[in-house]
Amino acid sequence: MGEKTDYEALAANLLKAELKRKGMTYGQLVERLNAIGVDEKEVNVRNKLSRGKFTAAFLLQCMTAVGTTTLRLDG
Repeated sequence: MGEKTDYEALAANLLKAELKRKGMTYGQLVERLNAIGVDEKEVNVRNKLSRGKFTAAFLLQCMTAVGTTTLRLDG
């Protein structure tokens, strides 16, 4: 398996930072994803974020689940 691209790392870091800002664990994220109809397991979410390999749809689902409506891509 290759290394993460810059954009994969950025996507994973954006999601991890948002979870940290909200004070949420991966388990809580999974609960909220399940509540909006997204069937995920905690181990799968951990793997996706570790690898940085997930779809834009998954990123949007996560942001919706945690209540984030705005993302900043710059510092």
